[in-house]
Amino acid sequence: MRFASEGVLFIGIAALVAAGAYAAALDRRSWPLWMLAALFTVLALWVAYFFRDPERTGERGARLVIAPADGKVVMVTDVDEPAFLHGRATRMSIFMSVFNVHVNRYPVDGVVLYVYYNKGKFLNAAAEKSSLENEQMSVGIESGSHRVLVRQIAGLLARRIVNYSREGEQVTQGERMGIIRFGSRVDVFLPTAASIRAKVGDLTAAGSTVIAELPGE
Repeated sequence: MRFASEGVLFIGIAALVAAGAYAAALDRRSWPLWMLAALFTVLALWVAYFFRDPERTGERGARLVIAPADGKVVMVTDVDEPAFLHGRATRMSIFMSVFNVHVNRYPVDGVVLYVYYNKGKFLNAAAEKSSLENEQMSVGIESGSHRVLVRQIAGLLARRIVNYSREGEQVTQGERMGIIRFGSRVDVFLPTAASIRAKVGDLTAAGSTVIAELPGE
């Protein structure tokens, strides 16, 4: 199993805490310490599970838009997007629980033209206003004649957004884009003429699930 590099420190700390609890339990022959050690073991296993980073394959194509995040589609709506698409856009919001893979991936091939970090609040990521008010990282990609914006949004528990994008770089559909720690949301802004394949309630897998199709050139 592959793990995200950002999680190695957390996995190591959790494993050391669990090992220390077992050492204390052995030394003192204490049942409460054995129970505590078991609890820390479960926690260490969960931390490792959270930072898993599986390889992903699936359908690819110049007009296809692939899910940037694992999770559940909680909203599909038309909005104004003045920062990168400069007009009306269709926004699809994918909510990630603490049990989802949190590595994010590029939904399309293209060139990164826009990278913007906004330090904000830590509201419930499922809430509508979190797309505007929460801490977030936005990445705009020019894919052929179309523009697609991906926005990583921190949630109640998320306190760290990591993004590898750099303006001017060529990116590949399904390639790792970054990670958000401990529960969050990712919004994708598409041209309103795009054909939407995913609906509210659908489960997505980053790098595998086709969520939309861009209009023809």
